[in-house]
Amino acid sequence: MSNNWKTPSSEILAQGTVVPVLVFNKLEDALPVSEALLEGGIKVLEVTLRTECAIDAIALLSEKLPEAVTGAGTIITPEQYSAVEAAGGQFGISPGLTPNLLTAANKGTMPLIPGISSISEMMTGIEHGYDCFKFFPAEAAGGVPMLKSIAGPCPQIKFCPTGGISPSNYLNYLKLPNVACVGGSWLVPQDAVAAGDFKKITELAKAAVEGAQSAK
Repeated sequence: MSNNWKTPSSEILAQGTVVPVLVFNKLEDALPVSEALLEGGIKVLEVTLRTECAIDAIALLSEKLPEAVTGAGTIITPEQYSAVEAAGGQFGISPGLTPNLLTAANKGTMPLIPGISSISEMMTGIEHGYDCFKFFPAEAAGGVPMLKSIAGPCPQIKFCPTGGISPSNYLNYLKLPNVACVGGSWLVPQDAVAAGDFKKITELAKAAVEGAQSAK
């Protein structure tokens, strides 16, 4: 592990039980959507690197919303990790893991939460010093039963399940002792963004946060 100081991944996960998976097709959507989420009680923002404006959105939110914890999702390469770090991102999440990506993140100052869908992948992450992972794609990879099984031999490992998480099942995940938070895209419907209906996003955020409080 690097000697560079960085916020532990566990602290990032602890700052929000529900993490919105954000896909910004236009940079001008980033600020009003994020402000709506903050108003609804959601602090941790995962901006996925699926669109051309994603890095610019992370830089904008890091500057304009210092009260939020802004990071990136869908980090696949060391170069993407470095770009997010340079933009002011406070954390990174990857859908999977490779030794090169884990090594690069260990040398950086931004915490990475690598993705796993199997025990062997988790063991590779543990070998590189990681104890917090994204579980992806959660529903397709075994869902709640899989995470219960992992908790047996590895109770110290914490997860953020993402992929197939919805209002109908997210509380089932949050009730598990090895789940720190969940990630989902239902909090920011694309039709609401297109219509400028940011009040709807705030209402969805409030409902998700209130539900999460009852689960933990």
